[in-house]
Amino acid sequence: MTGEVESTARGPMDVRRVMAALPHRYPMLLVDRVVSLVPNQSIHAVKAVSMNEPFFQGHFPGRPIMPGVLIVEAMAQAAGVLAVDSMNLADSGKLVYFMSIDGAKFRSPVEPGCLLDLHVDATQFRGAVCKFRGKAMVDGKLAAEAQFVAMIADPPKD
Repeated sequence: MTGEVESTARGPMDVRRVMAALPHRYPMLLVDRVVSLVPNQSIHAVKAVSMNEPFFQGHFPGRPIMPGVLIVEAMAQAAGVLAVDSMNLADSGKLVYFMSIDGAKFRSPVEPGCLLDLHVDATQFRGAVCKFRGKAMVDGKLAAEAQFVAMIADPPKD
């Protein structure tokens, strides 16, 4: 990872501060709070997975499981909070766009009632492009992992 490293962890951050960093809102906001954040390094965020999530109606009736793509999206949103906070861009209107996802692996199902622990490490900040490695855990057990790249950009013009 490149760039200056600040060794002081920040946190916790409530959902209002998460929403200051991300444009996502219900039902697509998948980070409920930040436990800790070390600028330019890492973030530990959580998503409380509730039976009330709209995707459980169809994925799957009788055996609700959080879709893997949404687990990766939750990790990416945590990474977005890390990037925006590290670059002091909260409330700036800047967006964090996915560029790529590599090595996504799903190890165990995420079910209603779980607390999804999102652990994301920044592996590189280079201008507007950021690289991350993330793990989603439930009760200390690996549920999913992936590496991904994102770009910080202005929103599209109207």
